[in-house]
Amino acid sequence: MDADSVFDSLSSSVRRDILTFLSTHGDASAGEIADAISDVGRTAVSTHLRILRSSGLVSERRAGRQRFYSLDREGSAMIAVGYFQALMNSALEQAERETLAA
Repeated sequence: MDADSVFDSLSSSVRRDILTFLSTHGDASAGEIADAISDVGRTAVSTHLRILRSSGLVSERRAGRQRFYSLDREGSAMIAVGYFQALMNSALEQAERETLAA
């Protein structure tokens, strides 16, 4: 996965809502997620889940006819975390250089 795919996936407020739901509920069925996301219908939630899965932010587990989704803690989310961590480290280093120069 590349960073563009991850950030494109995060650009939708509905997908961010789905990720937030999964972060607090763990493994959840598509129906449970759709019930929790009131902004869009079930079909749209399924589309958003497919996008999140294809970008590596969400993993899918099948049990019979049901599909269960959870955050992929080792997948592409680490790209976003690493990106923001590098930004913050750079900003902190810059602030420290400015403090020392003053």
